[in-house]
Amino acid sequence: MPIPYDIPDAPEVLDRREGPYGEVVLRRHGELLQIIANGCFLMDTSDGRSERLLIDAALAALNSLSGDSPSPDLLIGGLGVGFSLAHAAADPRWGRVTVVERERAVIDWHLGGPLAAVSGPALGDLRTKIVETDLLDYVNETCDTFDALCLDIDNGPGWTVTEGNDSLYSAAGLADCARVLRPGGVLAVWSARPSPEFEGTMRNAGFQRVRTEEIPVARGVPDVVHLAVRPG
Repeated sequence: MPIPYDIPDAPEVLDRREGPYGEVVLRRHGELLQIIANGCFLMDTSDGRSERLLIDAALAALNSLSGDSPSPDLLIGGLGVGFSLAHAAADPRWGRVTVVERERAVIDWHLGGPLAAVSGPALGDLRTKIVETDLLDYVNETCDTFDALCLDIDNGPGWTVTEGNDSLYSAAGLADCARVLRPGGVLAVWSARPSPEFEGTMRNAGFQRVRTEEIPVARGVPDVVHLAVRPG
């Protein structure tokens, strides 16, 4: 099978920073841009299919509950390489699109940096806002509420890269996230692997209609999106 682009043997480090949660690195490997957190691969620009499904699954879940609701407001946890934000902003059905990102380096890589190629049009959209803070701090401090919350932080509930991120996926952390969802709001959580245990945690946090959508990958277990609804 032909390779669509040449990939050199060693990636090129474009930026390396020590942030409040450890080291973050942006690398170029051939045509791919990669984010490395504390020495562990986090994500790259190779595909974006699962990030787009995360957004689409949340909107489809909203519409299945209440029909085509006008301009639902979306909160995205984690900017990453920008696929989720770009896909949401490209869809005129969304209202406000707020992204919470705690790493200043990641934000800088999008604001005029190498990742602007992915997120540039989205960041120019008047509906879009980036908030620099930890997600759990944001959901406990903000007065804003949203129709959907899409979490794409770390590698999912069963495989966290950054110390302390596991608290987000606990019943208490998810209950905090529910605080910013309007009644009938949808929580969508991306994960690098299926987690039946996490489905139980979502129910323990008070969510209903818990289900999992699988995203086939070339090798290994599928990526998934865990979906749930705040009752009300």
